[in-house]
Amino acid sequence: KYAENMYYFSELALTLNAPESGTAPTDSRRRPDQRLMENGRWDEANTEKQRLEEKQRLSRKKREAEAARATEDGTPYDPYKPLWFERRKDPVTQELAHVYKGGYWESKDKQDWSLCPDIF
Repeated sequence: KYAENMYYFSELALTLNAPESGTAPTDSRRRPDQRLMENGRWDEANTEKQRLEEKQRLSRKKREAEAARATEDGTPYDPYKPLWFERRKDPVTQELAHVYKGGYWESKDKQDWSLCPDIF
């Protein structure tokens, strides 16, 4: 019913991005630009998306500068690593894959998101 008002998405598709309480602050369902878009606030959504993209660019430049400095100084540099995944070689395909290493569900149970970066 009223599918034309919801871009003809199925009921399942409409619920995939539904907010859920208690998720990590880095959960993609918390993206402010997405929420604004879903609420039909297109101009604000576009402005917010541009802000988020610039924030991502600055974060990347900072990591690249830190890596370059470490290379010049000869000091160890620990590159960016995902919180709850690690890269491992798949035993069957021999390709690198991100594999869940644990921690997310424990953090969610405790509602302790102190390890999460501020990405939004």
